[in-house]
Amino acid sequence: MASSLRGRLLRMLLPPVAALLVLGAICAYFLSVEPATDAYDQALGDVALALGERIRAVDGAINLDLPGAAEQVLRTDKYDTIFYLVRGPDGARLAGDPGLPPIPAGQAPEDGVIAYGGLYRGQEIRVVALLVACGGSICTVQVAETTNKRHRLTRTIVLSSLAPQLLIAFLTLAIVWFAVKRGLSPLEDLSQDIRARSARDLQPIDPGHAPEEARPLVGALNQLFGQVAESNLNQRRFLANAAHQLRTPLAGLQAHAELALAQAGPEARTPELEQMHGATVRTARLANQLLALARAEPGGTSAEAPPAPVNLRTLVADAADEWVHRALARDIDLGFELDEAQAAGDALLLREAFVNLVHNALEYTPAGGRVTARTGVRNGHAYLEVEDDGPGIPPNERERVLERFYRIPGTAGPGSGLGLAIVREIALAHRAEVEIGSGEGGRGCRVELRFPHG
Repeated sequence: MASSLRGRLLRMLLPPVAALLVLGAICAYFLSVEPATDAYDQALGDVALALGERIRAVDGAINLDLPGAAEQVLRTDKYDTIFYLVRGPDGARLAGDPGLPPIPAGQAPEDGVIAYGGLYRGQEIRVVALLVACGGSICTVQVAETTNKRHRLTRTIVLSSLAPQLLIAFLTLAIVWFAVKRGLSPLEDLSQDIRARSARDLQPIDPGHAPEEARPLVGALNQLFGQVAESNLNQRRFLANAAHQLRTPLAGLQAHAELALAQAGPEARTPELEQMHGATVRTARLANQLLALARAEPGGTSAEAPPAPVNLRTLVADAADEWVHRALARDIDLGFELDEAQAAGDALLLREAFVNLVHNALEYTPAGGRVTARTGVRNGHAYLEVEDDGPGIPPNERERVLERFYRIPGTAGPGSGLGLAIVREIALAHRAEVEIGSGEGGRGCRVELRFPHG
């Protein structure tokens, strides 16, 4: 299953970092607990030493000289219960609490002191035993206490060490997250650059802007871009060459059909000649549209020409005479509302865009209808638009009609579905926008070609 590179890096970095933090916490715990435990043992050892100094040997008898007040002070503790036991050389109890755990077998004293744990009266205790001289022999003094203070200290140490460890863990997580995010930012920038590209932009990526580890990927992408660009170029060349080669024989075929229609002949052949003439005209227009599409696409000769100032009003006015005659032949009122408007681009392509827009409007507007071509500046944007009062384009189809060879189901007429696709390609080449809406009063269709500022 695919996963993000950031996730993989975090999964690789965080477990060892967490393990190190846990190890550090354990080490800090033991390093803190052991000295504290030794200090408590030392305190018990001091009490045992004080008791050892109170052992007396009188007339061969050994006893412990411990006043009641001193014993009360010895047993007083805020958290724990204190026990003690003094044994003579023969192991007999001289004083204290009987039954304290004896010294474990095999445990050697360190400086005469032995510390060990055990159970007494159902409670966990810590015992310190001291071997002291008594009347030429050795007596044993044991002082023990419950472990409440020690457990309390353990909790305090754990909590006091846990807080900074958690803070360190949080800061480490934040640093690792930031470092991973920062380290992957060049890849994010690269992906944003690729994502922001249009399907027309197949220029190679500059490998100098990519990190060294990503340069093989950039090289592979550039190689792919080159292959796609070459494939597109070959397709455009084929399309342009095929359309160009078709234009001459189609023009001749159209001329012959018109000549045959003009000459007197059997009336039975007239419908066939008219049908052949219409098919030839449509095929010739399709060839011209394919050629225009090839010129408008990236890599086409017109699309690669440097932009030049184009007066949209003059461009439409120059084509007006031809299209007025066509509109009159179809009993359509073709009007012009032309204001000054300047755009930067290729005049030949922009004329082709206007031709396709007005041809579509005349094609789908019924006899007696109206078509209006406009140019001007609106909100700082130069525009060219054609509006008609024909059947219009449903809102849910307005994006799809910009696709190549797409026609709305049920549409009558001889169109090929390339007109608006050519307009869109020309708009993209000029960084312009194509907007399809309804005509005046919500009737018909309005197609606007809106150019960028300046």
